[in-house]
Amino acid sequence: MNQVYPYFMPTVNLLGAGAVEQIGEKIKELDGSKALIVTDEVLVEIGIVEEVTKHIKASDVDVVVFDGVQPNPTVGNVEAGLNLLEEEDCDIVVSVGGGSPHDCAKGIALVATNGGIINDYEGVDQSTEPMMPLVAVNTTAGTASEMTRFCIITDEERHVKMAIIDWRVTPNMAINDPLLMMKKPPALTAATGMDALTHAVEAYVSTAANPVTDSAALMAIKLISENLRNAVANGDNFEARDNMAYAEFLAGMAFNNASLGYVHAMAHQLGGFYDLPHGVCNAILLPHVERFNLIADPQRLADIAEEMGENIDGLSVRKAADKALEAIVTLSEDIGIPQRLSELGGAEIKKKDFEVLAENAMNDACSLTNPRKATKEEVIGIFDAAF
Repeated sequence: MNQVYPYFMPTVNLLGAGAVEQIGEKIKELDGSKALIVTDEVLVEIGIVEEVTKHIKASDVDVVVFDGVQPNPTVGNVEAGLNLLEEEDCDIVVSVGGGSPHDCAKGIALVATNGGIINDYEGVDQSTEPMMPLVAVNTTAGTASEMTRFCIITDEERHVKMAIIDWRVTPNMAINDPLLMMKKPPALTAATGMDALTHAVEAYVSTAANPVTDSAALMAIKLISENLRNAVANGDNFEARDNMAYAEFLAGMAFNNASLGYVHAMAHQLGGFYDLPHGVCNAILLPHVERFNLIADPQRLADIAEEMGENIDGLSVRKAADKALEAIVTLSEDIGIPQRLSELGGAEIKKKDFEVLAENAMNDACSLTNPRKATKEEVIGIFDAAF
C-alpha cells in the first residue's frame, strides 16, 4: 500500500556557536518590531534572557519579558502570557529556554490568532489560522520543542497534560546555540538528554517511521550515547554540548514526523497528575515500554543496541534487542537518573491512580504510533513494573 509521509520542521534553523547573535536581524526579516519573550524566572536570574535580549535590541526591536512559565506549563501560564502580549501590542513571540517556554509560547502564539482558549486545540491539527510569528531560542539539549509541531500544556482542572499536535505550531525559526547550554547543571543535562534519547528511540520503533526519520533517529541515538555522559560529567565540555545540541535536534526531526509512543503517552500523565519532571519520567519508563514493545520488531531494538555501542556480533536478533534495553538502563544509571517511579521526590505516586493514568495514556495522541497495541491492563502493568 502506498503511504504519504509528510515532513515538518521550521523554515529556518540556525545551529552552532554564536547562532543567537543573528536573532535581531532575523526578527526584522519576519517584520517583528516588538517581541514578547516567553521564558522562566531561572533563565532571567542566570543572565540567559539578558544575553538574548541584547542581540534583539541591537536591531532596534523592542522587548517585553514574560517569565511566568512553570516547569510543566499550564493553561493559566498561556492565558497570562497572552494577556501581556495583547496589553503590550507585541507582534512577534520569542521563546527562550527548553520545552516549557517553547510550549507555552506556542500556546500563546496559537490562541493569539485563532481565538478561544488553548484547550480548544487539544488533539491533531485543530487550528485554522497560522499562529503569530515565533522564534524559538533553545537552551537545553532535550525536548526539541523549538523545532517541532508538538505543544504540551497542563490542564490544571483535569490534571492532564494536553497534547497539541499541529503543523501550525511549528516555530518559524529555531536557534540552537550550544554556548547557551554551557551553564546547565548536571541533573538537568541528564534529564533532558534522556528525553532526547526517548524521542529518538520512540521515533525509530514508531509505526510511522520512514527512511528519513530513521536516519535522524539513529544518528541521534549514536551522538547521545557518545556524548551525554561527558556533558553531565563536565558541563564546560564544548564538544559534548555541541554534539548533544545536534543530537536533540536530530531526535526532534525524527519524532516530529514519525511521532512517539507509550513512553510519552504515559509520562504525560505522570507530569500532569503529579507535576513530575518529564525527562526523568521518560527515562524511567523507556526500558519498560520497550521491553513490552520488543516482540513487535526486535530488529529495530537490535539496531538501537548497535548505535549505542553494544557489541552484537554473533548474537541472535532477540539477544541483540535485549542489549538495547541493557544499554538504556546503564546510560540512565551512569548519569544519575532514578530507576524507579517510587524514588521520585515531591508528589507521592499512588498505585491506585494507575488505572486512571492508564486510561488517559491510551487516549493520548502519542499512543497512536506505538508499535505494539496494549490493553489498559497492560499499560497498568508497565506503570507497575516501573514503580
